[in-house]
Amino acid sequence: MLFTQTIKDNKIFTALFKKGKFTSCGFIVVYYRTNNLPFNRLGITTGKKVGNAVERNRARRIIRAGYRISEAELPIGFDIVIVARADIRGRKSTDIEKFLKTRLNKELLKAIGKSAKNENNI
Repeated sequence: MLFTQTIKDNKIFTALFKKGKFTSCGFIVVYYRTNNLPFNRLGITTGKKVGNAVERNRARRIIRAGYRISEAELPIGFDIVIVARADIRGRKSTDIEKFLKTRLNKELLKAIGKSAKNENNI
């Protein structure tokens, strides 16, 4: 992934869950928050409700593939955590890609606009 590093620290995950914003569809939930860095950080989680280890690994694989394809169109400077839901079993990476390119991209651009307004008001 070109503009992305992986999140491995549990503190970042919990901070995103508590203080970050989110958007969701039937098969994934995406938490995001600005990080003021020149790159994005990505974390992927899959719970036991998704299925056994094989199904959870497949879910992570298709999420990673969908993100990799849509990465160039997403704005830079965010921490992003993607949580797989149980409905992801029959999905393909193109479904993830479509969600990330349309809805998540729109939400991230909106968050950039709000942060720019807040900086101008201070």
